Amino acid sequence: MAIAKLVLVMALVAAAGCSSGDAWDPNNRTLTAHTAPVIHALRPRLGSGRQLSSTAGISCDSWRLAVEAYNKRDWKTVPAECESYVGHYMLGDQYHRDSRVVVDEAVAYAESLKLAGNGKEVWVFDIDETSLSNLPYYATHGFGSRPYNATSFTEYVLKGNAPALPETLRLFKKLVALGIKPVFLTGRTEDQRAITVQNLFRQGYSGWAKLLLKPLGVKVTSIAYKSGERQKIQDAGYVIVGNIGDQWSDILGAPEGARTFKLPDPMYYIG
Repeated sequence: MAIAKLVLVMALVAAAGCSSGDAWDPNNRTLTAHTAPVIHALRPRLGSGRQLSSTAGISCDSWRLAVEAYNKRDWKTVPAECESYVGHYMLGDQYHRDSRVVVDEAVAYAESLKLAGNGKEVWVFDIDETSLSNLPYYATHGFGSRPYNATSFTEYVLKGNAPALPETLRLFKKLVALGIKPVFLTGRTEDQRAITVQNLFRQGYSGWAKLLLKPLGVKVTSIAYKSGERQKIQDAGYVIVGNIGDQWSDILGAPEGARTFKLPDPMYYIG
């Protein structure tokens, strides 16, 4: 019942906030109509759902800690007993508070940097569950408790309505104001470039230096792909002063960047 209520809230908010008539102007990079709802509007005021499983003895708080600390790896789905817990966490206040703590530290670090003034300092951003949230999708797909379905997820991505994570957007805008160039590095594939650009602009992201997407047919781990792309950035003469993502695979693998920041995401694992 709790999950059904959460899904209903998500559906109602998404339906109210998204208009099929939205028009994106590629010249001034603005919308002429409504944008998709921000993540704040999707979060009812519920707790993080702390509960123990009475059947398998799983402490969902402890499971999430193991995931975030990278002690638990190579997992496929959220334990069925923790579906409600993850849903309450993602839609409740705790997820936002945890994200705010990460970004507060990132902003403080960025403000402390002594920039060379040559425009070569960059900050790498992941996209999914870092810059844009796919919570509207996962709220109707078990909050990660069901096996990943590439077809249905791609259909969601191609709608271009993913809301911005507000804390990440705050960091992005701060970096642009400081003169640090944002670079998006994502596991999304090159054929999704147009809709990804549109979605990012619609949600308030503008002024980035690069958008790097994975070429079609590339079969490497996320760590290998992203570290290789960061090496290319560095080889081109840029200095990666920061790197932020929701997966450990976003921030592992040399060159990681001068400092890395990990946002919370207990819904899925990418190795």
